[in-house]
Amino acid sequence: MAKKALADLSASDVSGKRVLVRADFNVPLDDAGNITDDTRIRAALPTIQDLTSKGAKVILASHFGRPKGKVVESMRLTPVAKRLSEKLGQDVIKCNDCIGDEVAAQIAGMENGQVALLENVRFYEGEESNDPEFAKQLAANADLYVNDAFGTAHRAHASTAGVTDYLSPAVAGSLIEKELKFLQETVDNPQRPLAAIVGGSKVSSKIGVIETLLDKVDKIFIGGGMIFTFYKARGMNVGSSLVEEDKLDLAKKLEAKAKEKGVEFLLPTDVVLADKFAADANTQTVSVEAIPDGWMGLDIGPDSIKTFQAALADCKSVIWNGPMGVFEMDAFAKGTNGIATTLAGLTGTGCITIIGGGDSVAAVEQAGLADKMSHISTGGGASLELLEGKTLPGIAALDEA
Repeated sequence: MAKKALADLSASDVSGKRVLVRADFNVPLDDAGNITDDTRIRAALPTIQDLTSKGAKVILASHFGRPKGKVVESMRLTPVAKRLSEKLGQDVIKCNDCIGDEVAAQIAGMENGQVALLENVRFYEGEESNDPEFAKQLAANADLYVNDAFGTAHRAHASTAGVTDYLSPAVAGSLIEKELKFLQETVDNPQRPLAAIVGGSKVSSKIGVIETLLDKVDKIFIGGGMIFTFYKARGMNVGSSLVEEDKLDLAKKLEAKAKEKGVEFLLPTDVVLADKFAADANTQTVSVEAIPDGWMGLDIGPDSIKTFQAALADCKSVIWNGPMGVFEMDAFAKGTNGIATTLAGLTGTGCITIIGGGDSVAAVEQAGLADKMSHISTGGGASLELLEGKTLPGIAALDEA
Protein backbone atom coordinates (compact mmCIF):
# COMPACT_ATOMS: atom_id res chain seq x y z
CA MET A 1 0.00 0.00 0.00
CA ALA A 2 2.41 2.67 -1.22
CA LYS A 3 0.23 5.74 -0.81
CA LYS A 4 0.80 9.47 -1.11
CA ALA A 5 1.34 11.05 2.29
CA LEU A 6 1.27 14.47 3.89
CA ALA A 7 5.05 14.71 3.49
CA ASP A 8 4.54 14.63 -0.31
CA LEU A 9 2.62 17.93 -0.18
CA SER A 10 4.65 21.15 -0.18
CA ALA A 11 3.60 24.41 1.48
CA SER A 12 2.54 25.75 -1.94
CA ASP A 13 0.28 22.70 -2.42
CA VAL A 14 -1.76 23.51 0.69
CA SER A 15 -1.32 27.23 1.48
CA GLY A 16 -4.70 28.97 1.30
CA LYS A 17 -6.37 25.65 0.43
CA ARG A 18 -9.30 24.12 2.32
CA VAL A 19 -8.14 20.71 3.52
CA LEU A 20 -10.69 18.15 4.71
CA VAL A 21 -8.99 15.99 7.36
CA ARG A 22 -10.74 12.82 8.53
CA ALA A 23 -9.64 12.32 12.13
CA ASP A 24 -10.77 9.85 14.79
CA PHE A 25 -12.12 11.83 17.74
CA ASN A 26 -14.27 9.00 19.11
CA VAL A 27 -13.04 9.64 22.67
CA PRO A 28 -14.52 8.40 25.97
CA LEU A 29 -16.64 10.79 28.05
CA ASP A 30 -17.75 10.60 31.69
CA ASP A 31 -21.38 11.16 32.78
CA ALA A 32 -20.81 14.90 32.97
CA GLY A 33 -19.63 15.00 29.35
CA ASN A 34 -15.92 15.46 30.14
CA ILE A 35 -13.26 13.70 28.04
CA THR A 36 -11.57 11.02 30.17
CA ASP A 37 -8.84 10.06 27.65
CA ASP A 38 -7.66 12.42 24.88
CA THR A 39 -5.10 10.04 23.30
CA ARG A 40 -6.88 10.16 19.94
CA ILE A 41 -7.02 13.96 19.97
CA ARG A 42 -3.29 14.18 20.75
CA ALA A 43 -2.54 11.62 18.02
CA ALA A 44 -4.15 13.92 15.41
CA LEU A 45 -2.17 17.04 16.37
CA PRO A 46 0.95 16.46 14.18
CA THR A 47 -1.14 16.35 10.99
CA ILE A 48 -3.25 19.38 11.98
CA GLN A 49 -0.17 21.41 12.98
CA ASP A 50 1.72 20.43 9.83
CA LEU A 51 -1.15 21.78 7.72
CA THR A 52 -1.77 24.98 9.71
CA SER A 53 1.95 25.82 9.70
CA LYS A 54 1.80 25.66 5.88
CA GLY A 55 -1.14 28.07 5.79
CA ALA A 56 -3.93 25.58 5.10
CA LYS A 57 -7.54 26.04 6.25
CA VAL A 58 -8.11 22.78 8.13
CA ILE A 59 -11.62 21.28 8.20
CA LEU A 60 -11.81 18.34 10.61
CA ALA A 61 -14.38 15.55 10.24
CA SER A 62 -14.99 12.70 12.68
CA HIS A 63 -17.62 10.28 13.92
CA PHE A 64 -18.53 10.01 17.59
CA GLY A 65 -20.40 7.07 19.11
CA ARG A 66 -23.21 5.30 17.26
CA PRO A 67 -26.03 7.76 16.65
CA LYS A 68 -27.32 5.58 13.75
CA GLY A 69 -28.03 8.40 11.30
CA LYS A 70 -29.88 10.65 13.75
CA VAL A 71 -28.90 13.75 15.75
CA VAL A 72 -28.15 12.67 19.33
CA GLU A 73 -27.36 15.69 21.53
CA SER A 74 -24.99 13.73 23.82
CA MET A 75 -22.93 12.70 20.77
CA ARG A 76 -22.08 16.19 19.55
CA LEU A 77 -18.38 16.97 19.13
CA THR A 78 -18.48 20.11 21.32
CA PRO A 79 -16.18 18.68 24.07
CA VAL A 80 -13.68 17.71 21.35
CA ALA A 81 -13.65 21.26 19.92
CA LYS A 82 -12.94 22.63 23.41
CA ARG A 83 -10.03 20.20 24.02
CA LEU A 84 -8.63 20.78 20.52
CA SER A 85 -8.67 24.55 21.11
CA GLU A 86 -6.61 24.02 24.30
CA LYS A 87 -4.12 21.69 22.59
CA LEU A 88 -3.68 23.84 19.48
CA GLY A 89 -3.56 27.15 21.33
CA GLN A 90 -6.16 28.67 19.03
CA ASP A 91 -9.97 28.80 18.92
CA VAL A 92 -11.32 25.95 16.84
CA ILE A 93 -14.45 26.93 14.89
CA LYS A 94 -17.18 24.46 15.91
CA CYS A 95 -19.78 23.84 13.18
CA ASN A 96 -23.27 22.67 14.19
CA ASP A 97 -23.55 20.46 11.10
CA CYS A 98 -21.15 18.76 8.68
CA ILE A 99 -22.87 19.77 5.41
CA GLY A 100 -25.14 22.57 4.23
CA ASP A 101 -25.23 26.34 3.74
CA GLU A 102 -24.37 27.33 7.32
CA VAL A 103 -21.22 25.19 7.24
CA ALA A 104 -20.30 26.55 3.80
CA ALA A 105 -20.58 30.11 5.14
CA GLN A 106 -18.40 29.33 8.19
CA ILE A 107 -15.71 27.76 6.02
CA ALA A 108 -15.84 30.63 3.50
CA GLY A 109 -14.97 32.98 6.36
CA MET A 110 -11.88 31.01 7.47
CA GLU A 111 -8.41 32.50 7.34
CA ASN A 112 -5.20 30.62 6.49
CA GLY A 113 -4.01 28.53 9.45
CA GLN A 114 -7.46 28.36 11.06
CA VAL A 115 -9.13 25.11 12.13
CA ALA A 116 -12.83 24.17 11.97
CA LEU A 117 -14.47 21.03 13.37
CA LEU A 118 -17.54 19.67 11.57
CA GLU A 119 -20.35 18.06 13.56
CA ASN A 120 -20.53 14.24 13.96
CA VAL A 121 -20.67 12.75 10.44
CA ARG A 122 -22.69 9.79 11.73
CA PHE A 123 -25.69 12.07 12.33
CA TYR A 124 -26.35 11.26 8.65
CA GLU A 125 -27.23 7.75 7.43
CA GLY A 126 -25.24 8.47 4.27
CA GLU A 127 -21.97 8.31 6.25
CA GLU A 128 -22.00 4.60 7.07
CA SER A 129 -23.77 3.61 3.82
CA ASN A 130 -21.09 5.55 1.88
CA ASP A 131 -23.81 7.43 0.00
CA PRO A 132 -22.22 9.25 -2.98
CA GLU A 133 -24.50 12.30 -2.59
CA PHE A 134 -23.54 12.71 1.09
CA ALA A 135 -19.84 12.22 0.24
CA LYS A 136 -20.17 14.89 -2.48
CA GLN A 137 -21.75 17.37 -0.02
CA LEU A 138 -19.03 16.62 2.54
CA ALA A 139 -16.35 17.26 -0.08
CA ALA A 140 -18.02 20.43 -1.43
CA ASN A 141 -16.33 22.76 1.07
CA ALA A 142 -12.78 21.44 0.53
CA ASP A 143 -10.03 21.41 -2.09
CA LEU A 144 -8.07 18.33 -1.00
CA TYR A 145 -8.31 15.44 1.45
CA VAL A 146 -6.16 13.92 4.19
CA ASN A 147 -7.19 10.70 5.94
CA ASP A 148 -5.64 10.43 9.39
CA ALA A 149 -8.27 8.18 11.02
CA PHE A 150 -6.59 4.78 11.15
CA GLY A 151 -9.22 3.51 13.60
CA THR A 152 -11.88 3.69 10.86
CA ALA A 153 -9.67 2.90 7.84
CA HIS A 154 -11.21 -0.60 7.64
CA ARG A 155 -14.64 0.97 6.98
CA ALA A 156 -15.77 2.11 3.51
CA HIS A 157 -17.72 5.13 4.75
CA ALA A 158 -18.44 8.45 3.02
CA SER A 159 -15.85 10.38 5.05
CA THR A 160 -13.15 7.68 4.80
CA ALA A 161 -13.55 6.49 1.20
CA GLY A 162 -16.42 8.21 -0.66
CA VAL A 163 -14.98 11.75 -0.51
CA THR A 164 -11.88 10.65 -2.44
CA ASP A 165 -14.06 10.52 -5.59
CA TYR A 166 -14.51 14.30 -5.31
CA LEU A 167 -11.22 15.56 -3.81
CA SER A 168 -7.69 15.38 -5.19
CA PRO A 169 -5.06 14.91 -4.02
CA ALA A 170 -6.22 12.44 -1.34
CA VAL A 171 -3.31 11.49 0.93
CA ALA A 172 -2.48 9.73 4.20
CA GLY A 173 -1.92 11.82 7.34
CA SER A 174 1.12 11.31 9.56
CA LEU A 175 -0.74 8.99 11.95
CA ILE A 176 -1.84 6.60 9.19
CA GLU A 177 1.64 6.77 7.66
CA LYS A 178 3.14 5.77 11.02
CA GLU A 179 0.63 2.93 11.49
CA LEU A 180 1.41 1.51 8.03
CA LYS A 181 5.14 1.86 8.57
CA PHE A 182 5.14 -0.07 11.83
CA LEU A 183 2.40 -2.62 11.23
CA GLN A 184 3.02 -3.41 7.60
CA GLU A 185 6.80 -3.22 7.55
CA THR A 186 7.09 -5.36 10.68
CA VAL A 187 4.91 -8.07 9.18
CA ASP A 188 6.30 -7.91 5.62
CA ASN A 189 9.96 -7.17 6.28
CA PRO A 190 10.68 -7.87 9.96
CA GLN A 191 13.83 -7.97 12.01
CA ARG A 192 13.92 -11.60 13.17
CA PRO A 193 13.08 -13.53 15.24
CA LEU A 194 9.54 -12.13 14.85
CA ALA A 195 7.04 -13.14 17.53
CA ALA A 196 3.30 -12.64 17.77
CA ILE A 197 1.42 -12.73 21.06
CA VAL A 198 -2.28 -13.31 20.45
CA GLY A 199 -4.74 -13.15 23.34
CA GLY A 200 -8.40 -12.50 23.92
CA SER A 201 -11.36 -14.63 24.81
CA LYS A 202 -12.26 -16.28 21.51
CA VAL A 203 -10.36 -18.14 18.78
CA SER A 204 -13.14 -17.18 16.34
CA SER A 205 -12.30 -13.46 16.50
CA LYS A 206 -8.58 -14.09 15.95
CA ILE A 207 -8.60 -16.96 13.38
CA GLY A 208 -7.61 -14.72 10.47
CA VAL A 209 -4.77 -13.12 12.39
CA ILE A 210 -3.37 -16.42 13.69
CA GLU A 211 -3.56 -18.04 10.23
CA THR A 212 -1.87 -15.11 8.49
CA LEU A 213 0.80 -14.70 11.16
CA LEU A 214 1.70 -18.41 11.02
CA ASP A 215 3.00 -17.69 7.49
CA LYS A 216 5.20 -14.85 8.76
CA VAL A 217 6.35 -15.31 12.37
CA ASP A 218 9.02 -17.45 14.02
CA LYS A 219 7.13 -17.83 17.31
CA ILE A 220 3.50 -17.47 18.30
CA PHE A 221 2.26 -17.16 21.88
CA ILE A 222 -1.40 -17.84 22.69
CA GLY A 223 -3.08 -16.41 25.80
CA GLY A 224 -6.48 -15.35 27.06
CA GLY A 225 -9.67 -17.39 27.13
CA MET A 226 -8.97 -18.96 23.73
CA ILE A 227 -6.26 -21.24 25.23
CA PHE A 228 -8.95 -23.56 26.60
CA THR A 229 -10.26 -24.34 23.11
CA PHE A 230 -6.71 -25.47 22.22
CA TYR A 231 -6.41 -27.54 25.41
CA LYS A 232 -9.76 -29.22 24.86
CA ALA A 233 -8.74 -29.96 21.26
CA ARG A 234 -5.73 -31.80 22.77
CA GLY A 235 -8.16 -33.85 24.89
CA MET A 236 -7.42 -32.10 28.19
CA ASN A 237 -9.91 -31.24 30.93
CA VAL A 238 -10.63 -27.49 31.14
CA GLY A 239 -13.20 -27.39 33.97
CA SER A 240 -15.85 -24.72 33.34
CA SER A 241 -13.48 -22.50 31.32
CA LEU A 242 -14.67 -20.82 28.12
CA VAL A 243 -14.51 -23.20 25.14
CA GLU A 244 -15.70 -22.77 21.56
CA GLU A 245 -16.85 -26.33 20.85
CA ASP A 246 -17.28 -25.62 17.13
CA LYS A 247 -13.63 -24.49 16.84
CA LEU A 248 -11.90 -27.61 18.23
CA ASP A 249 -10.98 -28.94 14.75
CA LEU A 250 -9.71 -25.50 13.78
CA ALA A 251 -7.51 -25.36 16.90
CA LYS A 252 -5.95 -28.71 15.91
CA LYS A 253 -5.38 -27.45 12.35
CA LEU A 254 -3.69 -24.24 13.57
CA GLU A 255 -1.30 -26.23 15.78
CA ALA A 256 -0.58 -28.61 12.90
CA LYS A 257 0.10 -25.67 10.55
CA ALA A 258 2.55 -24.18 13.07
CA LYS A 259 4.41 -27.51 13.25
CA GLU A 260 4.48 -27.84 9.46
CA LYS A 261 5.83 -24.27 9.09
CA GLY A 262 8.43 -24.72 11.84
CA VAL A 263 6.81 -21.99 13.94
CA GLU A 264 7.28 -22.33 17.70
CA PHE A 265 3.72 -22.53 19.12
CA LEU A 266 3.58 -21.65 22.81
CA LEU A 267 0.58 -22.18 25.08
CA PRO A 268 0.60 -21.37 28.82
CA THR A 269 1.84 -24.10 31.19
CA ASP A 270 -0.22 -23.01 34.21
CA VAL A 271 -3.37 -20.98 34.80
CA VAL A 272 -5.07 -18.93 37.52
CA LEU A 273 -8.50 -20.44 38.20
CA ALA A 274 -11.60 -18.92 39.80
CA ASP A 275 -14.74 -20.51 41.19
CA LYS A 276 -16.85 -17.76 39.57
CA PHE A 277 -16.43 -14.90 37.10
CA ALA A 278 -16.04 -12.13 39.68
CA ALA A 279 -13.35 -9.89 41.19
CA ASP A 280 -13.89 -11.45 44.62
CA ALA A 281 -13.83 -15.09 43.45
CA ASN A 282 -11.81 -17.76 45.25
CA THR A 283 -8.70 -18.51 43.17
CA GLN A 284 -6.03 -21.18 42.77
CA THR A 285 -3.09 -21.61 40.39
CA VAL A 286 -2.63 -25.03 38.79
CA SER A 287 -0.79 -26.73 35.96
CA VAL A 288 -2.85 -26.86 32.76
CA GLU A 289 -2.75 -30.66 33.15
CA ALA A 290 -4.63 -30.44 36.46
CA ILE A 291 -7.67 -28.19 35.97
CA PRO A 292 -10.47 -29.47 38.24
CA ASP A 293 -14.17 -29.55 37.33
CA GLY A 294 -16.20 -26.48 38.29
CA TRP A 295 -13.31 -24.01 38.03
CA MET A 296 -12.66 -21.55 35.20
CA GLY A 297 -9.33 -20.16 33.97
CA LEU A 298 -9.15 -16.36 34.00
CA ASP A 299 -5.40 -15.68 33.63
CA ILE A 300 -2.10 -17.32 32.75
CA GLY A 301 0.00 -18.38 35.76
CA PRO A 302 3.48 -17.36 37.00
CA ASP A 303 5.26 -20.31 35.35
CA SER A 304 3.69 -19.36 31.99
CA ILE A 305 4.91 -15.78 32.38
CA LYS A 306 8.47 -17.02 32.99
CA THR A 307 8.27 -19.45 30.04
CA PHE A 308 6.95 -16.70 27.74
CA GLN A 309 9.62 -14.24 28.96
CA ALA A 310 12.41 -16.75 28.22
CA ALA A 311 11.06 -17.46 24.72
CA LEU A 312 10.71 -13.73 23.97
CA ALA A 313 14.23 -12.85 25.14
CA ASP A 314 15.94 -13.24 21.72
CA CYS A 315 13.13 -11.68 19.64
CA LYS A 316 13.87 -8.58 17.56
CA SER A 317 10.22 -7.79 16.65
CA VAL A 318 7.07 -8.52 18.66
CA ILE A 319 3.42 -7.84 17.80
CA TRP A 320 0.92 -8.13 20.65
CA ASN A 321 -2.83 -8.26 20.12
CA GLY A 322 -5.15 -9.31 22.96
CA PRO A 323 -4.74 -9.65 26.76
CA MET A 324 -3.57 -12.78 28.61
CA GLY A 325 -6.48 -12.79 31.05
CA VAL A 326 -9.34 -10.77 32.50
CA PHE A 327 -6.99 -7.86 33.23
CA GLU A 328 -9.86 -5.55 34.22
CA MET A 329 -9.96 -7.48 37.53
CA ASP A 330 -6.77 -7.11 39.63
CA ALA A 331 -6.73 -10.80 40.60
CA PHE A 332 -6.42 -11.77 36.92
CA ALA A 333 -4.18 -8.99 35.57
CA LYS A 334 -0.75 -10.43 36.45
CA GLY A 335 -0.31 -12.31 33.17
CA THR A 336 -1.15 -9.30 31.00
CA ASN A 337 0.96 -6.96 33.15
CA GLY A 338 3.85 -9.45 33.07
CA ILE A 339 3.83 -9.47 29.26
CA ALA A 340 3.57 -5.64 29.17
CA THR A 341 6.59 -5.32 31.50
CA THR A 342 8.56 -7.84 29.44
CA LEU A 343 7.88 -5.97 26.19
CA ALA A 344 8.78 -2.63 27.78
CA GLY A 345 12.14 -4.15 28.76
CA LEU A 346 12.70 -5.61 25.28
CA THR A 347 12.01 -2.22 23.67
CA GLY A 348 14.90 -0.83 25.71
CA THR A 349 17.24 -3.41 24.12
CA GLY A 350 16.28 -2.37 20.56
CA CYS A 351 13.44 -4.83 19.94
CA ILE A 352 10.52 -3.39 17.92
CA THR A 353 7.37 -3.79 20.02
CA ILE A 354 3.97 -3.12 18.52
CA ILE A 355 0.75 -3.13 20.51
CA GLY A 356 -1.99 -3.89 18.01
CA GLY A 357 -5.03 -2.00 19.15
CA GLY A 358 -8.02 -2.72 21.37
CA ASP A 359 -7.74 -4.27 24.82
CA SER A 360 -3.95 -4.66 24.61
CA VAL A 361 -3.61 -0.88 24.35
CA ALA A 362 -5.92 -0.41 27.35
CA ALA A 363 -3.86 -2.94 29.32
CA VAL A 364 -0.51 -1.28 28.47
CA GLU A 365 -1.90 2.14 29.38
CA GLN A 366 -3.35 0.77 32.62
CA ALA A 367 0.11 -0.62 33.45
CA GLY A 368 1.64 2.83 32.75
CA LEU A 369 3.95 1.39 30.06
CA ALA A 370 2.52 2.87 26.85
CA ASP A 371 5.48 5.22 26.35
CA LYS A 372 7.89 2.27 26.66
CA MET A 373 6.63 0.54 23.47
CA SER A 374 7.85 1.22 19.91
CA HIS A 375 4.34 1.71 18.59
CA ILE A 376 0.82 1.72 20.03
CA SER A 377 -1.77 1.24 17.29
CA THR A 378 -4.79 3.55 17.41
CA GLY A 379 -7.06 1.12 15.58
CA GLY A 380 -8.30 -2.15 17.07
CA GLY A 381 -10.28 -3.53 14.13
CA ALA A 382 -8.11 -1.79 11.52
CA SER A 383 -4.84 -3.14 12.94
CA LEU A 384 -6.33 -6.65 13.14
CA GLU A 385 -7.42 -6.51 9.49
CA LEU A 386 -4.06 -5.11 8.40
CA LEU A 387 -2.28 -7.93 10.24
CA GLU A 388 -4.62 -10.38 8.49
CA GLY A 389 -3.39 -9.00 5.17
CA LYS A 390 -6.76 -7.48 4.27
CA THR A 391 -7.14 -4.30 2.20
CA LEU A 392 -8.38 -1.34 4.23
CA PRO A 393 -10.88 0.69 2.14
CA GLY A 394 -9.96 4.01 3.76
CA ILE A 395 -6.33 3.52 2.69
CA ALA A 396 -7.00 1.86 -0.67
CA ALA A 397 -9.00 4.97 -1.69
CA LEU A 398 -5.99 7.29 -1.30
CA ASP A 399 -3.72 8.35 -4.20
CA GLU A 400 -0.91 6.01 -5.15
CA ALA A 401 2.59 7.25 -4.33
